[in-house]
Amino acid sequence: MKMIKSLAMAATASLALAACGADSGGGTRDSIRAVGSSTVYPFAKAVAETFTRATDFNSPLIESTGTGGGMKLFCAGLGADTPDMSNASRRMKTSEFDTCIENGVTDVIEIQVGLDGLAFASAKGGIDMNLTPEIVYRAIAANPYGEEQTAEKWSDLDPSLPDLPILVYGPPSTSGTRDALKELVLIPGCESNASMQALEESDEDAFERTCTELRSDGAYVDQGEQDNLIVQKIQGNENAVGVFGYSYLEENIDALQGLSMNGVEPTYANIASFDYPGARPLYVYVKKAHLDAIPGLKEYLTQWTKMWDKGGELSKIGLVANPDDAMAKAVAGATEYVTITKADLEG
Repeated sequence: MKMIKSLAMAATASLALAACGADSGGGTRDSIRAVGSSTVYPFAKAVAETFTRATDFNSPLIESTGTGGGMKLFCAGLGADTPDMSNASRRMKTSEFDTCIENGVTDVIEIQVGLDGLAFASAKGGIDMNLTPEIVYRAIAANPYGEEQTAEKWSDLDPSLPDLPILVYGPPSTSGTRDALKELVLIPGCESNASMQALEESDEDAFERTCTELRSDGAYVDQGEQDNLIVQKIQGNENAVGVFGYSYLEENIDALQGLSMNGVEPTYANIASFDYPGARPLYVYVKKAHLDAIPGLKEYLTQWTKMWDKGGELSKIGLVANPDDAMAKAVAGATEYVTITKADLEG
């Protein structure tokens, strides 16, 4: 029966896409397809798994293509050969919106699904300091500001910091948390230098390398994709600093202590209010034209709303719930399918 239902849905999807002016690309699709951010990927995947267990719809296909790559695929046009959704760790650019419009993707729904929290922490009673993006960048960059990395102790960066060896356990280059580290901390720390601002204008690739490549001499240790391993490492070494999703700090708060950034502690409230520098909004973009064409797409969006509250299933894997005003807009996007304009993105 499920196979018969799926075939019927696929036929309906093809007809619906054709009716809305979409080019079906010569095929049909009876499951949701989402592309985009590796940071949003684990949350989208968790929603997809719960959605699949709770309904008769086929399992959504979630692809981790990166935010920029996802936007390019999403804005290529309408139809069964294009994604229904694009997950993003930043807001859609106006240039991307223009591309969408040029290719017939005229009705785009924007849903801010939550916030990404990046926490710096140490063992309870261990090393403690007030960090800044500049300090973190200078401590773990391979070539800070294009110069040789010579700092061995935190006090080499600032005499007021602990006279202890720099040892940071953090995410690998494949991790969405590493992307957050780059975008929220390393690049702002790098941009504090005037010569780096000039380099960004003259050679974007060189700027990217200089600002985001990390040292490989043991001061920064790539601990793999499992943030729990980072927690274990800093629990076993009171002089070590860990970098991971905020939820891991919250889950282990009896054994760990958060390190302040710019004088602000990494707490749920400070991340939700964006007072803590390690916070950014995460988005999902949806083609309104596909809502009635792709089986389960509306229901999948509804499933997000059931899991993104504070204390919900997504908070257990690191998503910080939206503040109230953003949550109201997100619910409207996911249930009333409110679309955005270019002016919204410029605001």
